[in-house]
Amino acid sequence: MNHSLNIWRRPVDHGLAIFFVLSILYGALDSLPEALGFKVAPDSPWPPLRSLYDWAVAQEPQHLNPPSSLIATTLFDGFVQTPVLFFIVYGLVRMSPWIRTLSLVYAGAAVTNMFMYFVTTFIGPNPPPHPWIYLPFNLPWLIAPAILGLRMLPREPFARQREALAAGLILEQPVEQAAAVLERLA
Repeated sequence: MNHSLNIWRRPVDHGLAIFFVLSILYGALDSLPEALGFKVAPDSPWPPLRSLYDWAVAQEPQHLNPPSSLIATTLFDGFVQTPVLFFIVYGLVRMSPWIRTLSLVYAGAAVTNMFMYFVTTFIGPNPPPHPWIYLPFNLPWLIAPAILGLRMLPREPFARQREALAAGLILEQPVEQAAAVLERLA
């Protein structure tokens, strides 16, 4: 049974998968190089950090001279969050029950990481000068893991979707195959 097409019928999972793919790209292209010591500067040897420079000047000056707490959050993004999100996206698309525990652990760690990131950002020496611009671009990294955690709280987070999938299969198949599907589900 191919579950990968069903993500189009699961808007929350679909939205989370898209956001987490973008997070993987951001973690690999921006967070990891910054954590490894590449500078956010107009002449940075890494092009994504050159493009981050204008944002840092306007909204997040702490990226220009990152404190150790920011380095810690970028290390988490690059070395923990980015690889874990590959598995979470795969598990969401495939409706794999094994991602429940991983997702709950990830959600707790990611929400904690963002809490520390916001504390460092707003209480640190260089808070964002325009929070109404800064927050819409940064809150999704707090909200999406929290939604994933809530989504994975039920003991069987994909049970309802599997039932709908089974009903769809039954409608599309001859009676004999429908009976076989029902027996497998029982």
